[in-house]
Amino acid sequence: MTNSEIKKIFDLQLSNRAKLAESTASDRKIKLKKLLHYILKHSEEIQKAVYSDFKKPSAEVKLTEIFAVTSELKHTIRNLSKWMKPKRVGMPLTFFGSSAKIYYEPKGISLIIAPWNFPFQLLVGPFVSAIAAGCPVILKPSEYSPNTSKFLKNMISELFNEDEAFLIEGESDISKYLTTLPFDHIFFTGSTAVGKLIMQEASKNLTSVTLELGGKSPCIVAEDYDLKNAARRIVWGKYMNAGQTCVAPDYILINKNYQQKFISFMKEAIDKYTNKNQQDYEYTHIINKAHLERLKFSLNECIENGAKLEIGSQFDEKSNFMEFTVLSNVTSDSPIMKEEIFGPILPILTYESLDEIEEIISKNPNPLALYVFSNNKKLIDRIKTRIKSGALSINEVVVHFSHPNLPFGGVNQSGLGKAHGKYGFESFSNAKSIFKQPKYSANLLFYPPYTKRVNKLIDLLIKYL
Repeated sequence: MTNSEIKKIFDLQLSNRAKLAESTASDRKIKLKKLLHYILKHSEEIQKAVYSDFKKPSAEVKLTEIFAVTSELKHTIRNLSKWMKPKRVGMPLTFFGSSAKIYYEPKGISLIIAPWNFPFQLLVGPFVSAIAAGCPVILKPSEYSPNTSKFLKNMISELFNEDEAFLIEGESDISKYLTTLPFDHIFFTGSTAVGKLIMQEASKNLTSVTLELGGKSPCIVAEDYDLKNAARRIVWGKYMNAGQTCVAPDYILINKNYQQKFISFMKEAIDKYTNKNQQDYEYTHIINKAHLERLKFSLNECIENGAKLEIGSQFDEKSNFMEFTVLSNVTSDSPIMKEEIFGPILPILTYESLDEIEEIISKNPNPLALYVFSNNKKLIDRIKTRIKSGALSINEVVVHFSHPNLPFGGVNQSGLGKAHGKYGFESFSNAKSIFKQPKYSANLLFYPPYTKRVNKLIDLLIKYL
């Protein structure tokens, strides 16, 4: 599409913004139910589209792409009337006789820019929240997942009028132009570097943003926990989507005395998951050659700097395949610790003290997720209070993302704003304060002229209320 064609769509949605703001919970739930029905009916097409983009197994597509969206839809449909209902707030004595409530109005025209790693879920998920809030939306999927984008284009055009929702395909220059338009809200999922650029453009129009970014999510394994169970869960979290997940465990921190035992349990788990008796086992591939080359370079650089290859490292450049890979003898200064890995490479770092854990994590602060495997309440409380993160997950990885009643999002470098469920609805909404004063009010006592009596009343107000 040309910039002028995009601007026409934007203006069309602008003219429909007020009408959508007047829509009821019933109106919005009808749209959500149509979307849910369409996804369930076309489940196999979704699986084929995502597989065509980077060979993501059907089971993973169903679990992490389809179920993640259908559960979000069902939760939103069940709760939307309650979320939209104005909330009455308590009145202090100074406002005796008056009333106040919070009313959620749609922010307005919204832009959703989604990444390639979960091309269906990370576009439709926030779209559900935007529909629930009553916002017209322009959606921009990633150019790296064209088959899924094509499916999404057809779905949106079949279910929604252009003045309600419109999907635009294209390269990154399309996204750059979109961010210059005066949207009321922008929801972006992607890298921290691009997130900063989007926030910079949004500031020119004072557009609010939700930035779902990433970072290096640490996984602390304490010696008191069942190491075999921890290994199985961590490997699963990293194995999913070939590590191309914003909340995947990025590196492991374990006491050096338990490292080799833990690696042996990891090997057991990987062997079960990969089933190497099959030549082409079900395992997501890397999205494209550029990302595969980046991962290969990062791995080789790390090994050249002293890391030890414990598991994996095999590549197939024809199909963009990379084997699940584990490294030991990695330090916080290793090249691979400089940025988010976003692939199936899992470094193991060792520690001797809790202070050392904090020091290592502080070099990549404010992760999107922080994982700790321990039953030691004192240790967990220390990590919870001393290490800032978007989320803390205890004795599990990744799955907190799908909890319907938890806000999802980062902090500082890992993101801004929250998503999912009620928190997603609120991200696309403006919490408007509504205050109503009766004819006769105590406030009249404080009007000018400011006599001694008025001043005395103000002094009493300060002292006792």
